[in-house]
Amino acid sequence: MIHPDREGRMSAVRDPEARLDEAVGLAMALDLEVREALIAPLRRLTPATLFGKGKVEEVAALVEATEADVVVVDDALTPVQQRNLEKAWKAKVIDRTGLILEIFARRARTREGRLQVELARLTYERSRLVRTWTHLERQRGGFGVMGGPGETQIETDRRLLAEKIGKLKRELAEVRRTRTLQRSARKRAPHPTVALVGYTNAGKSTLFNRLTQAEVLAEDLLFATLDPTLRMLKLPDGRPAIMSDTVGFISDLPHELVEAFRATLEEVREADVVLHVRDIASPESDAQAQDVRTVLERLGLDMDERRIVEVWNKLDLLEPEDREAAAGDARRAHPPAVLVSAVTGEGCDELLRIVGGLVDEAPPVDVYAPAGEGAAIAWLYRHGRVVERNDGKDGSVRLAVSLSPQALGQFEQLFPQAEIRPH
Repeated sequence: MIHPDREGRMSAVRDPEARLDEAVGLAMALDLEVREALIAPLRRLTPATLFGKGKVEEVAALVEATEADVVVVDDALTPVQQRNLEKAWKAKVIDRTGLILEIFARRARTREGRLQVELARLTYERSRLVRTWTHLERQRGGFGVMGGPGETQIETDRRLLAEKIGKLKRELAEVRRTRTLQRSARKRAPHPTVALVGYTNAGKSTLFNRLTQAEVLAEDLLFATLDPTLRMLKLPDGRPAIMSDTVGFISDLPHELVEAFRATLEEVREADVVLHVRDIASPESDAQAQDVRTVLERLGLDMDERRIVEVWNKLDLLEPEDREAAAGDARRAHPPAVLVSAVTGEGCDELLRIVGGLVDEAPPVDVYAPAGEGAAIAWLYRHGRVVERNDGKDGSVRLAVSLSPQALGQFEQLFPQAEIRPH
């Protein structure tokens, strides 16, 4: 495992040791045994191999000594650099993009997830095609000197890849259409939506399980979950909401993956409240938070800060003095952050209270339901917030209930016999 430390690079604010540890974590997520991990300072980029001649020879000796099968370069390599390094090191070379794509390919479970990963992989591989099959030139036909060289193997591969990519894009367009219809249906339902975003391994899935009593896979592993998951969430006043857990972000997330997962991450854009989960116990927390914002900007998600709540997770991993400092920083943050521990549940009640306060709520209306309209009353309790109830001696019920405009219209259609008046 090699992390090239580029001088003057934008991400130089990130500690090289932390970046190397993250890269090792990515390799371990693929069950690779990391026998050697090193930081390679880069004062000048070599177009042919990225590294200078001395470093290439040094790594070649290291590969031979450790009997390594794979060398992972924690940076983006050009096709030429990758091919030249494989020749020099006599081992398979994978760059950061290829590593992340491999993890995504292994973790995707749903049809949409697999389509997105396959599209990203083919887009990546299209740039990796090299002219190595020139001996397989095909004749198009013709007579005498008119024959000429036909379609070469490299051209065939490019054409086949382009056809596969086109087919995948059409399939994904259908999936996106279905997802848009599902979102439209959820909008018609009166439930507010809450989306989780954050750096990979920040504890999103653990928090998701804590808040929704779900059992989504949550491990101390980079990209433990990929496919978006939706579950019902109960707010403190009893109102239901829909919570979605999205894919984790990472620094230098491959462009191909960002584009492929655009539809999935549109769940974030449509959410009423966005919880940005951060690993407050990590020394890289601020840099990771900036990486998340960068990816959201690349996706064109113009986030309204008024509906974003920063959730500082893993409070249980902090020492007492660090907890006090973090609490002070959280109060001074704009807007104020919420300190939680998804493992112990500390701070989660306060988080739910804040989320409940951010969800738009219409002023209550009075609903009069005659005797025998138990279905209407039950519907109001499920889809709204009942603030007052009066039971009549004749079995009728009068409720003061807060309903979203969509829910109010839906109720009027379903139960036209109920009488609705301003509260």
